[in-house]
Amino acid sequence: YALLPLRLFLGVTFVYAGLDKLTDSAFLSATGVGSIGEMMRGVRDTSAIPALVDLALKSPVGFAVVLAAGELLVGLATLAGLLTRLAAAGGALIALSLWLTVSWAVTPYYYGNDLVSLVAWLPLVLAGA
Repeated sequence: YALLPLRLFLGVTFVYAGLDKLTDSAFLSATGVGSIGEMMRGVRDTSAIPALVDLALKSPVGFAVVLAAGELLVGLATLAGLLTRLAAAGGALIALSLWLTVSWAVTPYYYGNDLVSLVAWLPLVLAGA
C-alpha cells in the first residue's frame, strides 16, 4: 500500500491531462494560438530529439489525439490497478518523450514537471503496486 498515494496522484493527473487535451479545441488544431502544432514548432529547435518533433509535426492533430488517448488510458489503468507495470511503463514513456521534447530547455531542470513525472513512474514500473 506504500505506493498507493503515488499511483492515485499519477492516475488522476494523467486522466486529467488526457481529458484536458481531448476537450480543448484550440489544442487539437494544427495551427493557431494554443495548438499542438504551434507548441511543437516552438520547441523543435530546443528539443533534445528534434527528429521526434518533426515526426509529430507530420500530423500534429493525430499526434495530439494519440498522446491524449495514451494519457487517458494510462491514467485509467493506473487508477484501476489493471496491468499496473505496463501502464506505468506507458506513463514513463510519455513523460520521457515530453521531457526530451517539450521541457528539455527548461532551466533549471527542476522547474519542469516532465522529468519529475518520469521519475515518479519508475517505482510503479519496478514494483507494479
